[in-house]
Amino acid sequence: MRFMMMHKNDPKTEAGLPPDMEIVQAMGTFIGEHAKAGRLLDGAGLSGSATRTRLTFREGRCTVKNGPYRGEHELPAATLLLKVRTREEAIGWAERYGKILGDGEIELGKVNEPWDIGLMPAPEDPPLQMLLIEKASEATETAGRSAKQKADLTRLKTEMTKAGVLQRTISLQPSSNAKRLVFTDNALRTIDGPFAESKELLGGFAVMELSSFDEAIDVSRRYAEILGGTLEVDLRVVDPSDEAT
Repeated sequence: MRFMMMHKNDPKTEAGLPPDMEIVQAMGTFIGEHAKAGRLLDGAGLSGSATRTRLTFREGRCTVKNGPYRGEHELPAATLLLKVRTREEAIGWAERYGKILGDGEIELGKVNEPWDIGLMPAPEDPPLQMLLIEKASEATETAGRSAKQKADLTRLKTEMTKAGVLQRTISLQPSSNAKRLVFTDNALRTIDGPFAESKELLGGFAVMELSSFDEAIDVSRRYAEILGGTLEVDLRVVDPSDEAT
């Protein structure tokens, strides 16, 4: 099974401060071990909300709001990693994506690069990597998208790939097949889905190939410990089907 292990944004990141180097090094060791074992498939950390954009679609209209802002409806249904030159370019693609889906919400979050966390100097004029987060809706949580929506999304993603914009797509199974891990001083409380909502902004994620929820919970314990031991981690199952478009 493939799991997306996602943690929520924290006050230090929200304030625009880089993580402590001890955390960076410990997370690097964690990532390296799982990558070497073939379990780690993807992952990213996101900057604070000051670098993000929220797009809300209602009755055919799109409202664009740049951060900083607080979390509202933050339960994801899918993520798309985009490589663009500017935030405005990412917004243009996100508007087209959102108009296919109809009423709903999308967030664009800047992906942390090595220079953002103090590992190396920033190169000159680097590309911008943005994570497009499609928020969950009644359709993604229950019946799924219509055949027309799936076809239109497939065409758009093909166009994005040909343009060199779309790097990766991850679709998630409904939150009814998920668990929320609430850590307090490394003590764990587990909540089974479905989740009506999640109001904390996504801070980062790792996608891993693991045998079961039990193994995913065991891996999450160390993940949470590295991040301070007091936080929420959502465990979502990655949708492997071709119809997860």
